[in-house]
Amino acid sequence: MANDPHMHATADDEYVNPAAGSGHEHTDADVKLIVKFGLWLAVAAVASHVGVWFLFGVFEQKNQRAGAPEFPLAAQQGPRLPAGPRLQDHPANEIYKFRLDEDAVLRGYGWVDRAAGTVRIPIADAMRLTVERGLPARSGAEASQLGPETSGLMPTDGSAGRVMERRR
Repeated sequence: MANDPHMHATADDEYVNPAAGSGHEHTDADVKLIVKFGLWLAVAAVASHVGVWFLFGVFEQKNQRAGAPEFPLAAQQGPRLPAGPRLQDHPANEIYKFRLDEDAVLRGYGWVDRAAGTVRIPIADAMRLTVERGLPARSGAEASQLGPETSGLMPTDGSAGRVMERRR
């Protein structure tokens, strides 16, 4: 192998003494043809830009000449919003206003049903009135009816105290 004439001692020797038949061909690329292609490409690009500019002018003139809209009732309505649900514009402001409205309902007076005579009063007043009037309770007669035989009985789960049962 050391005596092989096609082997090179270093990488630089390969370029100093190229092998026979190697190199580049001068007939592969036609420079005239490449320059001609570049010129035609530039002419086509300029022509297409000019054509689009001209077409834009035609469309602009056609748009300006257009008279009344085709559907005059639709033009008067303006843009319509799509069906909901939609995103909130200002959620922080909307929740603040919602809480103010709810607070006004909880702390203010108003009619719930005017025909039935049902009103709404503030929570503090409702609690004060409940304490003053008291909650409904069994009368003494009802409590005495239960008697001693009811010891060990408890109200059933769904009866709210009306039905008693013996539990272990």
